[in-house]
Amino acid sequence: MTDPSTLVASQPLPASAWAILEDQRILRITGPGTDKFLQGQFSQNLEDVTPSFSPRAAASTPKGRAYCLTRMVRDGDDVLLALPEDLTDHITSQLRKYLMLFRGTSMEVVDNGRILGILGDGLPRQLGEDIASQLNTPGDSVVVGQHHLIRTQDTADKLPRFELWQLGDLSPAQAEAFESSEQTNQVNWQASEIAAGIARLTPSSLEAYVPQMLNWQHVQGVHFKKGCYTGQEVIARMHFLGQLKKSLFRFSGAGVDTAPECGTAIRVGDKTVGEVVNSVRLADTSVQCLAVVRHNAVAGPLHLDNHPDITLERLPLPYSVPEQQQSDTTDT
Repeated sequence: MTDPSTLVASQPLPASAWAILEDQRILRITGPGTDKFLQGQFSQNLEDVTPSFSPRAAASTPKGRAYCLTRMVRDGDDVLLALPEDLTDHITSQLRKYLMLFRGTSMEVVDNGRILGILGDGLPRQLGEDIASQLNTPGDSVVVGQHHLIRTQDTADKLPRFELWQLGDLSPAQAEAFESSEQTNQVNWQASEIAAGIARLTPSSLEAYVPQMLNWQHVQGVHFKKGCYTGQEVIARMHFLGQLKKSLFRFSGAGVDTAPECGTAIRVGDKTVGEVVNSVRLADTSVQCLAVVRHNAVAGPLHLDNHPDITLERLPLPYSVPEQQQSDTTDT
C-alpha cells in the first residue's frame, strides 16, 4: 500500500482523475436483523438508505463520542459500510457487542470489494450519460451492474467528486472507462476530502469528538428525528440546546514542510484552542488541514504548535456551518 504521508498533493487538484482508496475497507451487514441492528447504533435513519441514496452516518459511544464515521450503501437486502483499514478491527469489535443480539445477522469485510475515488464528472459520464444524470447532489447513488456509484461532496472550489463501491470485477466497458482516464494517487483524494470538509477518524482521534464537532450534521450524517441509538441522548441534547461551542474548520499554512499529525495543537499565543484532525501537504510546500477549533477563538491569529511564526489562514468549506457564528465563551 502506498503511504500517503510520503506524497504531496497536486495543486490544483486534477480536474479529471481517479484513485484506489487502498486504506478503506467495505463491511457487509446481512441477515434479518440488519436494519434494526444498524438503526440502534448509527446516527442515520435506515429507512432513508436506498439504492438511490447512500448517506453518511456515525456510530458513537454511550457518551456520544464518535468511533466510526462512514457511509451507508443499500446492496439488495444488505447494507454496506466504509471503514478505515486502521480502525476496522476496533469498529467491528465495538459493533459485535450489539450484533450478538440479532440472531442470523452477520457482518464481514468484503474480500473482493474496494472503493475508488473519482475527481471530476468526466468518468461518470463515460459510464453512461443516463447514469451521470442521476447523480446531482451529495448522497445520490445509482447501481452500475453489481457496483454502486455515489455522488459525494464537491470541494470548496466546486470540483465534482464521486465514489465507486466496486464489488467484484468491473465489466469490460467499465474497465475501459477507467483505463482511459487518469489514475492519480491516494493523497490527491485525501486533499479533496479536506477541500470538501469531510473529516476522517484516526487512532489518535478515536472517541474524541461528538459527531457535530466534525460537522457531520452538515454532510447528511446525523438524522435528528430518528429513534434512539447509542449516544443519541448526548448528540440530540447538543443539537437542540445549542451547546456546540467548537467545530470543524479548514485552514492552510504556508511554509510548513510537513503535514501536522492528528492531534497537533492549534494555538492563539500560548493558549490551545483546538487541534488538527486531518492534514495534507501540497506541492507548493504549504499544508491544508481540517481542525476542531473553539468558535470564539477562530478569529485568531492561529498557529500550529511549534510554528508560532506561521499564521494559519482560514479557508472556506463547501457547506454552511451556522453554529460557527456563535461567540459564547463556554466550551463543550
